[in-house]
Amino acid sequence: VQLQAYGGGLVQAGGSLRLSCAASGRTFSSYAMGWFRQAPGKEREFVAGSGGRTGYADSVKGRFTISRDNAKNTVYLQMNSLKPEDTAVYYCAARTSYSGPRYYPERDDYNYWGQGTLVTVSS
Repeated sequence: VQLQAYGGGLVQAGGSLRLSCAASGRTFSSYAMGWFRQAPGKEREFVAGSGGRTGYADSVKGRFTISRDNAKNTVYLQMNSLKPEDTAVYYCAARTSYSGPRYYPERDDYNYWGQGTLVTVSS
């Protein structure tokens, strides 16, 4: 499985961005997907997950929305009301087998990762 994340960029605080992650494979609808982020000097952390149900980190609840289009093999992360502390490299991840509905908030839950896309939020 190959994952290609894109859509990052520079945005002012309060603005919005939508990240996309395109996945290879013919069984995308059976994958659990996740978004993580890593800020400079920090550990990679869970942001949002989707596997029949969705879940979010407390820091992004109410501002970020994960969604997926199985026909396009793509998962999205809509980010609204962005804050400077959201600045990070954002990674998408896939877990190719799971029992759901659930989401997976741990890095070790996923077996494929994309290359990351940088989001910078200016104050």
